[in-house]
Amino acid sequence: MKKFLSLLLLCHVASPVKHSLKFFATGSSGSPKVPEFVGFALVDELLIGYCNTDKKIAEPKQDWMRKLLENEPQQWEWYTRECTDNVPFLFKASIDHLKQRFNQSEGVHIFQRMYGCEWDDETGNVHGYDQYGYNGEDFISLDLKTLTWIAPQPQAVITKQRWDAEEVRLKFSKYYLTQILPEWLKMYLDYGKSSLLRKDLPSVSLLQKTPSSPVSCHATGFYPEAAMMFWRKDGEELHEDVELGEILPNHDGSFQMSVDLDLSSVKPEDWTRYECVFHLSGVKDDIVTRLDKAVIRTNRVSPSEFPAAAVIGVCVGLMLLLALCITGLFFWRKHKNGFKPANSSEHSSSPTPVDNDTALTDHTIQ
Repeated sequence: MKKFLSLLLLCHVASPVKHSLKFFATGSSGSPKVPEFVGFALVDELLIGYCNTDKKIAEPKQDWMRKLLENEPQQWEWYTRECTDNVPFLFKASIDHLKQRFNQSEGVHIFQRMYGCEWDDETGNVHGYDQYGYNGEDFISLDLKTLTWIAPQPQAVITKQRWDAEEVRLKFSKYYLTQILPEWLKMYLDYGKSSLLRKDLPSVSLLQKTPSSPVSCHATGFYPEAAMMFWRKDGEELHEDVELGEILPNHDGSFQMSVDLDLSSVKPEDWTRYECVFHLSGVKDDIVTRLDKAVIRTNRVSPSEFPAAAVIGVCVGLMLLLALCITGLFFWRKHKNGFKPANSSEHSSSPTPVDNDTALTDHTIQ
């Protein structure tokens, strides 16, 4: 058992960090309150760039991204071209074709694309993904293993057949998603390493709504997102009577999470045998919080004593999410099994963006 626990702790400490580069594009018709096209670029879930048809210009959202675009003019040219010329035109044409295919006319219609890559900085593994959605439903997605398109709807079959026949485009898409974009990601990480590669430990609190409620171990303010949290008893990790919550974003770009422990069957004298463990990937020492009734905070205390920072973080995070929903970024619903994302270089040797060849990765629904 001791050997097992040692291995388990080693696994916690050695958890790899995965970095991601994601592009979201949303085209819409029939809604005068929403731009016809909106584009987002994110690194490790951090917004780095934005554009829409109203502004007609790519807008960097991080200081280091502004510096990158100044030093890498080809990157700036690529973002400008994609935001103002290529993609908006393709999306408008695609919506027109899809409305005909689905026998639609009036109303609001949304066409979206999500593509990018995920890179494991420990193993070097790269996963790319590229998929499209229409009116909140999955429409078509690329399977990089078979180099074929997956059509979950009957209306997408004809598109699948056409795109599967384009062998040159398929091969380039794989190269683009698994070679070019990962190099961009590494370059972005190098420019933004002061923020993207930082390690921020959280503040950890024990919370409980009522004396009979589960005790929640809540951590907020950590970065990056690669973290884990668990309860253990007598040094052994618990799996029963434990509920792990999702990792949620805070308004300042950090994250928060919690793990609940049901103590209904635990004797008061045994509480000291329990402790909450927070582990941040890449950080050797864990934050261990022993279960102690004296330090538990409840909703019965005065507002000044309640962890307001955590509440504010959740509220602001929800407001930001709502704002993104209005623009249509999250109009496309997310599935648990869908949207699977398929050595920092010096600035002087940064990868060169592909110019006209990137058109090989852009499609119009016909």
